[in-house]
Order: sequence, then C-alpha cells, then structure tokens
Amino acid sequence: MSETGFDVVEVLKRLPHRYPLLLVDRVAELVPDERIHAVKAVSFNEDFFQGHFPGAPIMPGVLQIEALAQAAGVLAVESLGLAGSGKLVYFMAIENAKFRAPVTPGVLLDLKASFVQKRARVCKFAGEASVDGKVTCEVSFTAMIADAPE
Repeated sequence: MSETGFDVVEVLKRLPHRYPLLLVDRVAELVPDERIHAVKAVSFNEDFFQGHFPGAPIMPGVLQIEALAQAAGVLAVESLGLAGSGKLVYFMAIENAKFRAPVTPGVLLDLKASFVQKRARVCKFAGEASVDGKVTCEVSFTAMIADAPE
C-alpha cells in the first residue's frame, strides 16, 4: 500500500522537530514497512548557510544525514503506528556515510530511506539523498523507539 502527498502540516503531526531543525518539507511517497521518499527545499535563507560557507554556501553533510533520519522517522511512525503514542524515534548509530556531491541553495533535496531491519524497539535504515537524480549522500543508520521525555 502506497501513500502520497503528505504536506508539511502532516509531517509536523509525525515528527517532534520544529524550526529551525525540521528538515522534511513534504513526503512524496510512503510505502509502510518499506520505504519513504521525502523532499527538503533547500533555501538560501537557511541559518547554516551564514557560516557554511560565506561566499560558497554548502549544506553540511551532517544535516543531510539528519534530514534522511527525519524522513526515516516519519516512515517508522507510520509503519509502527507510533503517532500519538508518546514514543519518539532516536538516532543510535550512523555507519558508512559517504558524501558524493555538494548541496547548494535553491535545490530540492530528495530524501529516500528504507528499512533494512524493523523491530519493535530498534530499526535499521539505508538512506540516500540526491539532487536532480545525482546522489549527494549515502548512509546506513540505526534508530531506537523510546518514550518521549516528560
């Protein structure tokens, strides 16, 4: 079963992140228990471009990984039925991160993440970010499902 068309309002219902750290603007496709394709519109107005790097702005690779993790978080919330449960998806590990091309202002960053392993408390994902079909980042990561802090 495939779902399409989550806008940012629907993303906000599934993630605890807010400005300036919300890095998923919409979900183009979500196949529960399998994969997600989300999008981040990379704007010159992003705070990080002020210092990374003045005169030659590039989105930090670690933020590409964070955007992929947020997309995977939406996938986990949908697949595991976590919405409204008081549970959050937390990073545990990042492995095999590779950065292939810079991400500059004014592009749409495609975020694709899929389950490698799915359990009730720990999930492993494969992620790939790209711009116009050109891969910018590849990474494997692990997340845990735990109670949100009170």
